[in-house]
Amino acid sequence: MAAPIGNQFWKLRSKHGRDKLFSTPELLWDAACEYFEWCDNNPLTEDNIEVIRVNGIGDEIKRVPKYKMRPYTLNGLCIYLDCCTEYFRKFEDNNKDSKDFITVITRIREIIYEQKFSGAAAGFFNANIIARDLGLSEKQSISVTEQPLFPEDTE
Repeated sequence: MAAPIGNQFWKLRSKHGRDKLFSTPELLWDAACEYFEWCDNNPLTEDNIEVIRVNGIGDEIKRVPKYKMRPYTLNGLCIYLDCCTEYFRKFEDNNKDSKDFITVITRIREIIYEQKFSGAAAGFFNANIIARDLGLSEKQSISVTEQPLFPEDTE
């Protein structure tokens, strides 16, 4: 059965849109800390194949997991928080007046930056990929001085 013509049921709705994910900066900080802890407790794994000699009988092939540090990322944080990066960016823009939220968001961004930078510097992460992600690049200035191809004889 369809709604009656001219109904105003939509006015009965108590709220519109999605609730904020975080009503306080403390809730945002706690959620970010949970994500950081999850990354630390769930490293990436790479399977290494090792050949082990067994008492002169033969060789045994064994799969040995190698654990690698998982980098903190803003995308990973947003997936963990069940939001998209655009939502996070708009959340940041809409709360520019709230010093507490901006402090927490800045701290989260700095922790992500520091963990990636330190991990790349220590060799845990691919330095080229992390440098691009962090916006780091080596600027090279090339200057060319023009010289004649065939210098005239000054004799």
